[in-house]
Amino acid sequence: MRLHRLCATMLLAGLGGCGAFGPQRNPPQMPSPEHFAAVNQAPAWPAGDGITQQLVIGPPPAQWWTAYQSDALDALVAEGLKNSPSLLAAQNTLRSAREGLRAQIGQSLWPSVDVGFDPSRQRALVLPTLRPPTYLYDIFAAEVQTSYTFDFFGAALLADRGLSRQVQQQAYQFEALRRALAANIVVATINAASLQAQVAATEELVTLGEQRARQIAARYQLGSASRDDMLTAEQDAANAAATLPALRAQALAVRQAQAVLLGRTPDQAPQALPLESLHLPEKVPVSVASELLHQRPDILAAEAAVHAAADEAGAAAASLFPSLTLSAAYGRGGFNWSTFTSPAGAIWSVGAQLTQPLFHGGALQARKHQYEATYDAAVAQYRQTVLAAFQNVADTLVNLEQDADAVTQTRRAAAAAKEMRESTRARYQLGSSPLYATLTARQQYENASVQYIRAVAARMADTAALFDSMGVPSSSGAPAR
Repeated sequence: MRLHRLCATMLLAGLGGCGAFGPQRNPPQMPSPEHFAAVNQAPAWPAGDGITQQLVIGPPPAQWWTAYQSDALDALVAEGLKNSPSLLAAQNTLRSAREGLRAQIGQSLWPSVDVGFDPSRQRALVLPTLRPPTYLYDIFAAEVQTSYTFDFFGAALLADRGLSRQVQQQAYQFEALRRALAANIVVATINAASLQAQVAATEELVTLGEQRARQIAARYQLGSASRDDMLTAEQDAANAAATLPALRAQALAVRQAQAVLLGRTPDQAPQALPLESLHLPEKVPVSVASELLHQRPDILAAEAAVHAAADEAGAAAASLFPSLTLSAAYGRGGFNWSTFTSPAGAIWSVGAQLTQPLFHGGALQARKHQYEATYDAAVAQYRQTVLAAFQNVADTLVNLEQDADAVTQTRRAAAAAKEMRESTRARYQLGSSPLYATLTARQQYENASVQYIRAVAARMADTAALFDSMGVPSSSGAPAR
């Protein structure tokens, strides 16, 4: 890491006049909207489930998932960040890229020094008039050779800096993958908890439906219910039971996907947490648009891609100008060991080579135009990345505001259904209400409970999405700019 930063600093500081080659290296100016969504968001959303989430201006903490106040969730995220094969692969790919940068810098910015020792025994032809026709002799040669190419116009230096920017881009992409992995684990944990609660409520709903169908069938046998009532109750029971297999399969699929995120096999999937063990964060950090550009790893990666493309275009332009290579060698040689070790065996050479490209079949110009087009594409991609980031934040903010209202209304419906259930049960115990009415009220309550559970889980998951969409400042662990 230290070597990478040293090399990057050297590259960034050493260009000087070389910056004249290539297009503008700074990314294009982007609009800085006062608010993200089409309609300005209130500083606090409507209260839902007794919790009012407030917008706080500023970046989120690096370990934002701790805001859910669940040690079990924190442990799952830590396990995933440690054991995920995809994250480990990206980490090693980044390490490989940094070593590649180190190799290129060492090859292009520093002189090369080589030591060679070449003893040989050779058989050569002699003049036809001499005898014997061949001659055997030994050669001993040892040299220290060095060469250095002066990069007057910065072609190699720009190429190195372009590669450095590509490594920086990979570092930001790694951080984006790391944050996405944490967000996916949090959302999978929330969904697993939600689906577990939904399965339990649906199982109760199916049980009540079967009881109600049997009770109305018994009434039909006694003549106090019509055949249509009996068939309708049977159909309702079957429809409720038909939703249960898919819901169970979905719950298992989420747990299995969660296991893979953690680096486990699906059969080692963790048990779903109780939904009530997860606390909804009450303060949600939201950065202003200008700060978001310096926090989201995907935007920073797109910015690094613009820098890299500009440097590559500059290197292609600088390669059209002359370069000077100096070389020198010193050693010893001789046809026998005594000559090799004596002062007479000293050998040396000094040379210079000035190269000016003249004709390469248009290859150099085409390469220059190629990297200029790559730069234009990188600029357009940067704009698209910024706009997509703004949309991502806007959509999440709108979803959270609507989630609060959905929680309020589904809780209201569940409370009303609960009162109806208790009222119907009390009247049934007094003999003023039939059993099937009690079962119907209980079914309505379980249906309302399922909708409420879904709303609560959606609000938690969208909160995690907003945390992730804010990115993280570079001082809290992301790659330095």
